[in-house]
Amino acid sequence: MAKFQMKERILTNAKSARLAEGTDAANATRATQVTNNHGQEEVGKFVKTNGESRFSLAAAGDQIEGFITSLEAAQVDGYTFGSVAGSVGDYKEVMFDGLQATPGTGTLVVGDRVVVGSVSAKGTALPGAVKVCKATTQTGMDYVWRVVSLGSAGTGAVGTVGTIERVS
Repeated sequence: MAKFQMKERILTNAKSARLAEGTDAANATRATQVTNNHGQEEVGKFVKTNGESRFSLAAAGDQIEGFITSLEAAQVDGYTFGSVAGSVGDYKEVMFDGLQATPGTGTLVVGDRVVVGSVSAKGTALPGAVKVCKATTQTGMDYVWRVVSLGSAGTGAVGTVGTIERVS
């Protein structure tokens, strides 16, 4: 095992954004706003664009557009307001979750491109590092994150922790 290992590092300022599930129409009433908005347990989870100036939680197999770094107590236009990071050059600590086609099986190696792995349900805090799977398709992705460190285990096996980097 190497003495030096790449670790989580966010080089850029996080972007301010609205955060909620569903559509603008689904957030029109106060009752659905409360249901669709996010709490502090969502910090660290992966997100994807979901409408005008808004992100929602990413599902297993989605490309990784970014991850929630913080949430504000106040809401903006009925949406949770927070910050999302994930710019080119950023590193994120993750737990390996195998292959996209068969989560929970397989290993990853340095250079593999990854997508969102098994997710924790909305309203449930992450039990550890967020999970990623080796992408079935290693080309043609809009948001490319790749494995840069296999962590202290050095195997890329399911359940081990490593580091990914946003490269495009």
